[in-house]
Amino acid sequence: MQKLDFSAYETKGFYDEMFDENKQVRPNYKLFLERLEKIGHKKLNSLQHATDRAQLSLGMTFNVYNDNQGVERILHLDIIPRIIGNKEWIFLEKGLQQRIKALNLFIQDIYNDQKVLKDKIIPKEMIFSSISYLKELEGFTPPKDIWCHITGSDLIKGGDGNYYVLEDNLRCPSGVSYMLENREILKRTFPELFEKLDVKPVYNYTHILRDTLESLTDIEKPTVVVLTPGTFNAAYFEHSYLAQQMGAELVEGGDLIVKNDKVYMITTHGLQRVDVIYRRVDDDFIDPLVFNKNSLLGCRGLFGAYLKGNVTLVNAPGTGVVDDKAVYAYIPRIIKYYLGEEMILPNVQTYICDEESDRKYVIENIHNLVVKQTDASGGYGMLIGPKSTKKEQQEFVAKIKNNPRNYIAQPMINLSRVPTIADNTIEGRHVDLRPYALYGDTIKIIPGALTRVALKKGSIVVNSSQGGGSKDTWVLNS
Repeated sequence: MQKLDFSAYETKGFYDEMFDENKQVRPNYKLFLERLEKIGHKKLNSLQHATDRAQLSLGMTFNVYNDNQGVERILHLDIIPRIIGNKEWIFLEKGLQQRIKALNLFIQDIYNDQKVLKDKIIPKEMIFSSISYLKELEGFTPPKDIWCHITGSDLIKGGDGNYYVLEDNLRCPSGVSYMLENREILKRTFPELFEKLDVKPVYNYTHILRDTLESLTDIEKPTVVVLTPGTFNAAYFEHSYLAQQMGAELVEGGDLIVKNDKVYMITTHGLQRVDVIYRRVDDDFIDPLVFNKNSLLGCRGLFGAYLKGNVTLVNAPGTGVVDDKAVYAYIPRIIKYYLGEEMILPNVQTYICDEESDRKYVIENIHNLVVKQTDASGGYGMLIGPKSTKKEQQEFVAKIKNNPRNYIAQPMINLSRVPTIADNTIEGRHVDLRPYALYGDTIKIIPGALTRVALKKGSIVVNSSQGGGSKDTWVLNS
């Protein structure tokens, strides 16, 4: 058996989550490393290939919109998990709960009293110029006063070993199905380790999700559906998976009809009233009568039924204003304003190109910064300054000058790394963390997360659409 050799494993210049800078194994990984060393290279590679086949058989695939080949791919699962200690997780829980509570209050305020704008905590132009701000919702309050029912914030751990929130995802956060299926696969791969390490379970996510959705209405046995754009959507696997696991109907826009401001599902037995819609369709496409008139993904009259209080939409329309990367820069002030507390989980330092002094700094230092388009996602619309060419930098300077509101910039942070199988060896790869929070009667943070990993050596872009993969995230009970 060829024993695993970590003598050439790099730890300098990065925060590695398995080893410290002296190559000493960190406590969370000690037992797992002992297991790895017993397995050896051949067996480890065999387990990895078995995992790849399992993902294909389960249909854990996604499509990339700009892939001209139109081939579905698996979100590659690397079988070396990310392991997080209980104390560390409790800190993350508190930070996320604080953030989500404040963001919910913020959304309620900007669509109603707008005190935060009147008190000039955030420029009103920043909100009203956001493409995700929906004027149609002014004066509206959703059921139970909850806007962001499901949140998937992206966290990173920097070279200092501390966590930072990179961005918030409140519109239609995705990826939770991969977290759940990754766990099922890893439990079969390393069955004895789960018991020995006392890993917190995540299997009950869909039960909590269903309870959360049902808690948003006073109807005793509400009808819950998952609204999908359809089979060609990149995340269709997730939509069908969650519907099946919750025991809810998976519907497309054509399966719904609105009569007398009430929403019905068309079934073989006639019309059935729908009470809660977990929508995976963006705001622009949910109702052609109000938004994109050419949309075939939503349902005519759906938004009107929502405003009348006859159906609950999850997440609430209009929450995407918080996903705006320019608004992100003001979240420390938002938390202080609504909760009177200092931020537990810090933001990454952010320069707002719409502000003259920040814009000047960004243009002069663009070669050292990561520039992001405020309304883009999936790793698109980005410039990674230290890894870009002079021509690319000049192109982004022109874009910033032409539309400064549309760009922010941040210092490049060396994301933490986790050992990852690469070309029959093990090397460190950069990762981020997407925990999932459910906001119903309380804010629950699921004790696990989707760890996304940049599979390309040296890359810090973890998005699946940019060649990233995933890891199972083990949160320990002790």
